[in-house]
Amino acid sequence: MTEAEQLIVVENLKKHFPISGGLVFKQKTGSVRAVDGISFFINKGETLGLVGESGCGKTTAGRTILNLYPPTDGKIIVAGHQLIGADKKELKEFHRKTAMIFQDPYASLNPRWTVSAIVSEPLRVHKLFTNERERNERVHELLMLVGLSPRLINRFPHEFSGGQRQRIGVARALAAKPLFIVCDEPISALDVSIQAQVVNLLEELQDEFTLTYLFIAHDLSMVRHICDRVAVMYLGLIVELAERNELYENPLHPYTQALLSAVPIPDPKRDRQRHRIILSGEIPSPINPPSGCRFHPRCPVAFDRCKIDIPEWREISTGHWVACHLVANQ
Repeated sequence: MTEAEQLIVVENLKKHFPISGGLVFKQKTGSVRAVDGISFFINKGETLGLVGESGCGKTTAGRTILNLYPPTDGKIIVAGHQLIGADKKELKEFHRKTAMIFQDPYASLNPRWTVSAIVSEPLRVHKLFTNERERNERVHELLMLVGLSPRLINRFPHEFSGGQRQRIGVARALAAKPLFIVCDEPISALDVSIQAQVVNLLEELQDEFTLTYLFIAHDLSMVRHICDRVAVMYLGLIVELAERNELYENPLHPYTQALLSAVPIPDPKRDRQRHRIILSGEIPSPINPPSGCRFHPRCPVAFDRCKIDIPEWREISTGHWVACHLVANQ
């Protein structure tokens, strides 16, 4: 891919949260290395999936890319513009071009606001319309786009189901016509019967408006359905990244192999025949991550070098990147 096609470029991005100790004089005693040096790009109109266990840093990565958390270090480039170090005017334009769909449709909508106030908030913040009539027309248009009736414009969030609330969240994300949207587990809090509807809606909107998504999720089956490429994250780092079919059919990192071995298969006979990889132990603390490869304390095939040397991030085949000493030795 050429650089002109890359809408989002992330280079060595870090987000560390400082830890303070002491009752009277707060002193920095360390930091939580939630995101500790990740690099990837997302092409215009593409969906990149970001998967991994709870606590690996997926949501923090998404929020840091959107500048909801100020980055500790690294580069974030959106449509050719560098985010870190940008002035207020550039940051405002950046925020207009980006949006987020949150995980919990019950907590992400202000219960005191009507649908009209919620969906039109980005329009007011970015001063995109000069009067209330134009804003209301845009809200009507957005509600129809996500499959809701404009007659619901004066209702409150508690009057809607979970799926309807998430559609309101999608409408709010689309309000300012963004180029890039972070979808932070947008279906995990919904009933299974509703999840497919929301995913289909996201795909339809992407096709219509050439949207670019970072899709954060636990459901690996859904990720394969909606994403073009998939990145696997473990303890603040991306350990493998590849085109979706390549990753699912030829996983190289032991952690990726373990994740995929847990994906349910609808065929009981095939499910009984496959080999499940059970990881021992818990994810180490991001305050004091292990030396060498961070996965080595739980890795079933780790050897001595894994405990000492940090594995190199290497392109094994076209578009298939992995950080693993075992793969490098093959």
